[in-house]
Amino acid sequence: MIVMKFGGSSLADSEKIKNVSEIIKSNLTNKPIAVFSAIGKTTDALLIAGNNALLGEVNIELIRKTHSDVISELSLAPDLVDDLLAELEDLIKEISRVKELTLKEKDYLVSFGERMSVRVVSAYLNSIDVPAKFFDGWDAGFITDSNSTNALVLDESYERIFSNFSHLMKKYEFTPIVTGFIGKDVEGHITTFGRGGSDLTASIIGAALMVDEVQFWKDVAGILTADPKLVGSAKLISKISFDEASEMAYFGAKIMHPRSIVPAMRKNIPVRVKNFFNVEGEGTLIMQKREYGNELVKAISLKKDITLVDIVSTRMLNQIGFTSKVFGVFEEEGLSIDMISTSEVSISLTLDNGKNLGMLLEKLKRLAKVHITKGNAIISLICNIEKSSEILAMVFAELRNKDINVKMISQGASKVNIGLVVDNLQAEEIVKVLHDLFYGGIK
Repeated sequence: MIVMKFGGSSLADSEKIKNVSEIIKSNLTNKPIAVFSAIGKTTDALLIAGNNALLGEVNIELIRKTHSDVISELSLAPDLVDDLLAELEDLIKEISRVKELTLKEKDYLVSFGERMSVRVVSAYLNSIDVPAKFFDGWDAGFITDSNSTNALVLDESYERIFSNFSHLMKKYEFTPIVTGFIGKDVEGHITTFGRGGSDLTASIIGAALMVDEVQFWKDVAGILTADPKLVGSAKLISKISFDEASEMAYFGAKIMHPRSIVPAMRKNIPVRVKNFFNVEGEGTLIMQKREYGNELVKAISLKKDITLVDIVSTRMLNQIGFTSKVFGVFEEEGLSIDMISTSEVSISLTLDNGKNLGMLLEKLKRLAKVHITKGNAIISLICNIEKSSEILAMVFAELRNKDINVKMISQGASKVNIGLVVDNLQAEEIVKVLHDLFYGGIK
């Protein structure tokens, strides 16, 4: 059994839905469970409709037309999603009446995209003789906490998912078409999972059923050695480990959210990133084991608009509790630290978040001298750390030749990442230079 997740870009119009359906049909021997995002830009359109309702405008015509056009072009029943559109219009009217859009209502609002999507895809699959049934997230087994817009999927969901779908392993009677991104809390309120929520849905289903593989079908060939929009010569990575992929995602690679593969990683289930424009392509396989050929660096990622904080103790050396006090301040302010480098008297760290810095600075100055600089970027080298000396020697020799300075360096605890903090304005050029250094061929 496999899990196949398809995002909104793969459902942008009727032809793409036909293409996705053929992909599913060609994989029936693998007993797929398919997870879907909303059609095209429906989620954005829903949020716009909600915000317009706050201004007194009740209008879902763009959403209605998008789905009616697709349904017509696929020759499906015209009233396929009429009940959901009526429910959506009632919600929009209520938002307009009370002039309020709470986080709970926002979850309810955006859920319509996925809910309509799975009904359309399921109906089309049945029309081409592929037996299919749609499942809203809660019907599939997803139970969450009540943290609206970023809900945590509860552990009991795994058992529910197994109960709902495990029988298909022995007798595959239909293809489940499941909404990504949404579930319900214990009180029955619709919740959403936040960024990467549909990928997370697929990963959780895969972990619950111990499937052979989880597949993320996207509009790219797989995971590349760098952002292809920045480096035209970026190359496809055929295999990468879970921790390498997670580091790439956290430090700027936009192919997936780092938390989305965690459930699969914990169960040692391979995750494959594939291209729905190139069905025969192998894509990138994400697995537990790290594999290195002759390459020193597997990938280079970039995360811009970083704040660098330098903290120097004003007390004597070996001051007990200094580090814990510093980290306590960041916890109080709700700020997450990206990278860190320490000595006996100083701490340098980075934040991807600029809020609360006024209060942060005030609290830190009670403990130490503090200097904060914005406009930085983190360049992450996902690499073979056993050869870190060779890698760093090459990097700094090249940057010295280009008269480029590095503000901070850190080796991640995961042992797969070397991070360099540089100026925002030089960051993209540095990525190109380093990619050319390790792979050749800037375009």
